[in-house]
Amino acid sequence: MDVFLWEQHCCLPLRPTARVSDLARYPLGSYLSVNVGYSAQAKDDSLALLHQFRDEAGADPRFRLVDRVRDIGAPEVISLAFDLEDSRPLDGDLDNVELFHDLGVRSLLPTYNHANPAGCGCLDVEDTGLTGYGKDLVRKLNEVGVFADGSHCSRRTGLDIATHTGSPMIYSHSNFAALWEHPRNITDEQALACAATGGVIGINGVGIFLGRNEPAARAERVAAMADHIRYGVDLVGIDHIGIGSDYSFDGQEFNDEIRDNPAAFSESYTKWGPLQWTPPEDLFAESDVPGLAELLAARGFTPAEREAIFGGNFARVADQVWRG
Repeated sequence: MDVFLWEQHCCLPLRPTARVSDLARYPLGSYLSVNVGYSAQAKDDSLALLHQFRDEAGADPRFRLVDRVRDIGAPEVISLAFDLEDSRPLDGDLDNVELFHDLGVRSLLPTYNHANPAGCGCLDVEDTGLTGYGKDLVRKLNEVGVFADGSHCSRRTGLDIATHTGSPMIYSHSNFAALWEHPRNITDEQALACAATGGVIGINGVGIFLGRNEPAARAERVAAMADHIRYGVDLVGIDHIGIGSDYSFDGQEFNDEIRDNPAAFSESYTKWGPLQWTPPEDLFAESDVPGLAELLAARGFTPAEREAIFGGNFARVADQVWRG
């Protein structure tokens, strides 16, 4: 691996059939934030997944569960923490932020696609932003030491997070609407507001958010990720762009969920056919397509800039938000 990878969002199946060992497709030395729930999961569901994933990781010498940034980076292991893509697993109780934090959750989105008691989602027609509860949630995340994450939130909700956070916020896995208009992609205004907090935007590799969802377009998806990185660096600066590929090890199951649960999604998720993802191997040219690191080098990004994008930027803000 040329550079340290901080992968701010990837997904195992959200069910007991998931296997943490699948994460070994990432290079040793990486840090991964692994999803343990979104709007479909209640508190007990996400807690069960957390305990399962922690038990499996603890029994496998390839993985290390981490609490602080200084626990990350050993070259012989993959470091793991967790994230929630919706506030539903909190069960309406802000004290549960501490419960999930104690089990390794270090990033949380108030809303996933649609409105809930915390605020609005990116697929809502009416966008009223964060609610009072949502503002309290952001303050609680700051207090406990968890990233406040604007991905999947509505545009106003994302801007409200930037206004109300006292720590750097992030967009863990969001691309730029200026390059590909999709309700899941963020506006320049959102990106600039995030950067103004000191935060970082993680570029994802999902075909429908890149405008390259053809099954055979693996190389084109990686090139599109490089385009979004270039755009983001030009817009907000090198210190505010990272990687959150959103790779789903449960790709077929997730496409089945989109088909079977259309109320949680919209035509913007389905009109290009089944979702396609950028696998870990395509980030580092460990496959038959040019890797993202290689493409960034070819576009003139220096080794120091590539290190910042692939890991240094998220590590820096995590050190601030997680407090060590």
